[in-house]
Amino acid sequence: MAMTDETRRTVREPDHAARDRNSREDQSLGTLLSDVARDVSDLLRKEVELAKVELREEASKASKAGAKLGAAALMGHFTLLLASFAAAWGLAEVMPEGWAFLIVAVVYAIVAAVLYVNGRKQLREVSPMPRQTRETLKEDASWVREQMRLGTRSRARGKTSA
Repeated sequence: MAMTDETRRTVREPDHAARDRNSREDQSLGTLLSDVARDVSDLLRKEVELAKVELREEASKASKAGAKLGAAALMGHFTLLLASFAAAWGLAEVMPEGWAFLIVAVVYAIVAAVLYVNGRKQLREVSPMPRQTRETLKEDASWVREQMRLGTRSRARGKTSA
């Protein structure tokens, strides 16, 4: 019976399950360090991607808050200019002009203060530091320390038993 290419490949190539059965104790220190370096590199690449996504989201929030603050300032300015003249001249019909203009100015100052407080509150909710990335970086660092500790122990056990 002739062997197919698939059968030849299966016979020649080591079985992945058999390779996985080799314990870390049988691997050299260089192989372990290489595996850890590759894993750390992959983790860091993924962490950078996560940080970029989080920063984009936070920048979007900051942009929206800034737009609201800008719109509030512009609207406050136009309102202050147009409506204050109309209101002051209207009040000037029943009281002295100076008091009428002062009352209108105070009302618009209160409105501007409310808009400012709301915009500032929303801006404070924006976080420049990506929280999720920071947490996963801490987890990754502890995982690497644990892997290094386990690798060192298994190498030490292998030397004492040999």
